[in-house]
Amino acid sequence: MAASATLILGLETSCDETAAAVVRRDSEGHGTILSNVVLSQVKDHAPYGGVVPEVAARAHIRHIGTLAEQALAEARVDAGALSAVAATAGPGLVGGLLVGHTFGKGFALAQGLPFLAINHLEGHALTPRLLGPCVFPYLLLLISGGHTQFQLVTGVGAYQRLGTTIDDALGEAFDKTAKLLGLGYPGGPQVEALAKLGNPLRFPLPRPLKGRADCNFSFSGLKTAVREIVQALPRVSDDDRADVCASFERAVVETVSDRTRRAMALFREMCPEAATPAFVVAGGVAANARLRAMFAEVAEANGFALAVPPFDLCTDNAAMIAWAGAERLALGLQDELDSAARARWPLDAVSAPLVGHGRLGAKA
Repeated sequence: MAASATLILGLETSCDETAAAVVRRDSEGHGTILSNVVLSQVKDHAPYGGVVPEVAARAHIRHIGTLAEQALAEARVDAGALSAVAATAGPGLVGGLLVGHTFGKGFALAQGLPFLAINHLEGHALTPRLLGPCVFPYLLLLISGGHTQFQLVTGVGAYQRLGTTIDDALGEAFDKTAKLLGLGYPGGPQVEALAKLGNPLRFPLPRPLKGRADCNFSFSGLKTAVREIVQALPRVSDDDRADVCASFERAVVETVSDRTRRAMALFREMCPEAATPAFVVAGGVAANARLRAMFAEVAEANGFALAVPPFDLCTDNAAMIAWAGAERLALGLQDELDSAARARWPLDAVSAPLVGHGRLGAKA
């Protein structure tokens, strides 16, 4: 497979987006996205203030077949021309995972194609290699509603965790802050928008674990501090909301900056041969403009080349799943049709979970 171009149908149903995509990997390892269709369920879950697993799974059932057909049509690819089918097998909400994983296996069986069960986190980890040259080893920061972790990426399927959250994920902290302020779901974009209007110096907030020698994160105390500030206000005005958001975002940026510098130093110790390694940031929170600006500054100061995918490839999508499948297929890897979906599936299966790690969500 490695000597010829491949066409991969990718399927993603790990949370609240139903997605299908077709990606081409040429004989030299260059990737091209031929289609990338995503159906968001945000409106379905907004009234509940978060994702409802059963609602998500039912929506995946309704739409996965149609989206797969749409992805093939937009790519102008016949099912018979595909090289393999790749589907997210974990981590995530198990009901949704079962939908895409089972559909993918059925599609592969019907077409006589290899099947690849993909780790959702590996999809994020390998996305920069879809977009252009990105040489191993590199440093990955995965930040979303369910993940906050640094990984040393030395190859396809080769990951070593350098740091993770010991309690809450960063995206969850954004969503909780938004909920405390009555901003609705999803909270990250709304907090970012209001932060531009507020005073980031008004409310003193902690910088959890700042200065620690390790690369771990903690956001539980920051969430608690925001709650106490909001509850102490006689009434929460629009100016108060903007100032809380600005103060929260500033605390987050300074905290993540400190943790990132430490992770880069550790990477240098472990991979001294890497002259200008990539620093890859993936996940929905990577769309935050202030965080992106900080990452660019820190990367330049420490001799890293920053690689942040565009927003539509930071959030959940099927192109990254198809690409991870293409990378694995190029190495001669594939999965049996009796492979199982997994609610929890760490990239680094060796490192022991930390206290609180994974407590708040199936994807953590």
